[in-house]
Amino acid sequence: MEFQGKKLRHEYKYYLHTHDYMALRHKVSQLLTMDRNSVDADGYEIRSLYFDGPHRHSLHDKNDGIFSREKYRIRIYNGSDAKITVERKSKFGEYVCKESAPITRQEYGALLSGSYTFLKERESALLQEFYAALSRGFRPITIVNYVREAYIYEPGNVRITFDKRLSAGINTCNLFHPDLVLEEVLSAPLTILEVKYDSFLPDHIRKLMQLESHNRSSISKYVLCREAGIIHFKE
Repeated sequence: MEFQGKKLRHEYKYYLHTHDYMALRHKVSQLLTMDRNSVDADGYEIRSLYFDGPHRHSLHDKNDGIFSREKYRIRIYNGSDAKITVERKSKFGEYVCKESAPITRQEYGALLSGSYTFLKERESALLQEFYAALSRGFRPITIVNYVREAYIYEPGNVRITFDKRLSAGINTCNLFHPDLVLEEVLSAPLTILEVKYDSFLPDHIRKLMQLESHNRSSISKYVLCREAGIIHFKE
């Protein structure tokens, strides 16, 4: 499905308690292929630096249930600078769109120091629009960190992910800071299940997942971590 020239995907989220996660993980791993980027059976680490405007657009739009909203972030994997991407995740009702563009470690450092004019010289429309957002006052606001166990099924471009140990960075907005302090933000040992696909979810996967037996939630890792930061810094 396309909307305003963007390719949209379905995305559904659920909280799973430990026993539900273990049971579903076993079934999914028998049928789907584990993401090739996994470093071990636990998956791989994702760390993202989120940006927000002076009026907390990203935070309030989510909490207020705005139909069309978007968030900018810079993302790395497994603490490495081998791949650094600027991403924009847009949500249109129940559909999502994710766009990304690479930057270098040097460019990341420039962004963090407030030097971002190089973005408007890049051919990427996303990076040019990120420049415009920064010019409007968007700034680094919070770090979101978790371990993702991901499985894929090519027909329907299905992606099943289990996100674990969701944590907020509470002492810095530098993804590579050697003394970054992470604090888990969920009060119980919960796993976040995400089910993503393009136009259809194959019937045998739908039956395997038994999604109707789980309580679907409007989960935002960004909001959970942002609110943890607000508590620490008394914003």
